[in-house]
Amino acid sequence: MPAATPLNASTITRRAIARQAWPIILANAAVPTLGLIDTAVIGHYGSAAELGALALGALLFNFVYWSFGFLRMGTTGFTAQAAGAGDEAEVRATVGRAVLLAVGLGIALMALQGPTTWLYFGLMDGSDEVESISEAYYRARIWGAPAALTLFVCSGLLIGLGRSRTLLGVQLLLNGLNAGLDIWLAGALGMGARGIGLGTAIAEWLTCGVAVLVVVRLLRERHHDKEPFLPGVRIRNLARLRQAMAANGDIMVRTLCLLFGFGWFANAGARFGDVVLAANHILLQLVSFSAFFLDGFAFVAEALVGAAWGARDRAGFSRVVRLSSELAAVTALALAALILLFGGTAVAGLTNLPAVREVAIGHLPWTALYVVLSVAAFQLDGVFIGATRTREMRNASLLSLAVYLLAAWHMTALWGNHGLWAAFVVFVVARALALVPYYRKLGTSPALNGGSGALR
Repeated sequence: MPAATPLNASTITRRAIARQAWPIILANAAVPTLGLIDTAVIGHYGSAAELGALALGALLFNFVYWSFGFLRMGTTGFTAQAAGAGDEAEVRATVGRAVLLAVGLGIALMALQGPTTWLYFGLMDGSDEVESISEAYYRARIWGAPAALTLFVCSGLLIGLGRSRTLLGVQLLLNGLNAGLDIWLAGALGMGARGIGLGTAIAEWLTCGVAVLVVVRLLRERHHDKEPFLPGVRIRNLARLRQAMAANGDIMVRTLCLLFGFGWFANAGARFGDVVLAANHILLQLVSFSAFFLDGFAFVAEALVGAAWGARDRAGFSRVVRLSSELAAVTALALAALILLFGGTAVAGLTNLPAVREVAIGHLPWTALYVVLSVAAFQLDGVFIGATRTREMRNASLLSLAVYLLAAWHMTALWGNHGLWAAFVVFVVARALALVPYYRKLGTSPALNGGSGALR
């Protein structure tokens, strides 16, 4: 594959962004499809307790894996900036540092699975049966941790270099393997939630092997500089390491705030019983599907904003932000309309439990509202990740979490699960509003002065 063709700021159009975004959108839409497949298998072959157990287990993996989401986001921002500046050796060094960190963290997660489950289930309010099933799911899936985290790095590189079609191929491979293994292990062999976890771990390892081969080939084809393919001196560069660790720490705090907010939501739902917990989990699959779909435009913003930042291209920066946000807003309105029109059919397809269906369908309007109002938060996240302005993201996340918890405390007491969903909507709005003041300064940053006007 040849290196990406430089994009001049004047050539950045809605069509160009959409052309880069659609494979990412499909790949991102495939991510929550993993959850949909898992939910559908258990929803039809299991009980409400098993469905609730899957909800708690999936939430735990959100905490465990997405706490390290900086492996994807940081890789995207730093590689896009290095590519924009024409520094291919730094692209490879960024990937090298991230892979070493991913493997180390994955091994640590496997070693700490006992204390992790003890602490997590000690904090949650699920029934004994739900927690027992959920722990079995976790202990089976955690063996895929090094592969899953390395896949984060591979995805970050592909997004940062604009290789969206390759990313789509990797995600479709993961989904296909996961779907087949889930149906076989959980359905045909009757292993239930544990089979879901085991199937996902196997799929992650197989896909990781393929993704690493693809990434190595891509980087070798871009290797035209005089430095070694694995630039060890750069990988060990203390200044770069400190910069990466500072950014990773900020992103981790930001991600933990979001995950804590989602965890609060799930745990508050569990207090209303297994049926409400299961219904909220199904609705969150619709939210996740929509959110990852919208995030496709945010990912394009990450890559192009990062390239503009590396090339010091102010015009390209402004144009990318405006056009990608317009496309995302239109998409959000369409998704919300689909949820309102066909959400009941989607719920019925995910579970045949009447009580769970009734609760989920009654809360569909909240799901649609969340999707519409989430656009600004996702787009601003993409902008700040591409610019690697992570401190601002950290501060905004801490503030929005405080607003959300205060709102949830009052609204849940007044209106039960409807109040919980109302507070959840407040959370995503607060995330965007907290970033707006920082964004106003970002567009006038001296870092965008003096560029050639090219997005490399």
